[in-house]
Amino acid sequence: MKPPLKPRKTPTQTRSRDMVEIILETTARILAMRGYAGTNTNLIAKMAGVSVGSIYQYFPNKDSLIAALHRRYALKMREMMISVLSGSRKSTLRQAMEALVGALLDAHSVEAQLHKVLELEFPLYLKKGDRSSDEDIAGCLREILESHRREITQPDLDLAAHVVLLMVRSFVHHAVLDLAPRFRRSEIEKAISRAVMGYLTWAAAESDRSAG
Repeated sequence: MKPPLKPRKTPTQTRSRDMVEIILETTARILAMRGYAGTNTNLIAKMAGVSVGSIYQYFPNKDSLIAALHRRYALKMREMMISVLSGSRKSTLRQAMEALVGALLDAHSVEAQLHKVLELEFPLYLKKGDRSSDEDIAGCLREILESHRREITQPDLDLAAHVVLLMVRSFVHHAVLDLAPRFRRSEIEKAISRAVMGYLTWAAAESDRSAG
């Protein structure tokens, strides 16, 4: 049976919210340094300067703590991606895609070790994406693609937005998780942007449309 992953309760007062934030920040540091197996509530409590009971007041176990951290990380990514896309409405299509790729690489690089632990060590059942969050991002991305409709050869912009989102996330994900990177950041960023533009402006899309 899977352990409970949701917090016991949500802090309502400023003091309790601050304490929970300290607990989560401490969990992130320990997780990045020691990995999943080396993280436990006793160590978190000691480094955060709180009692173990204070942690259990909000989180039933270690996994629920890391699940909250995972959700917070995903929310940051969502806010960042929507902000970048919203700021790219007047950019060229290439500039918008380059901005998205660059921002994602920047965001993942800031907490690269934490990202590696969350993706490589944490149980797979926590990696289910937030569909509503993805829909918000895809919707914003679709608006960008719509504003550059004449440049894009893909017939279905809803599908194109979905595929671009998958492409960028997957490429950036693997670039950050690469434990022995062979390429410079600038080369990776340029290659991902070109791959996305290649998909969006692929000349053979017209023949695919008629064949379908």
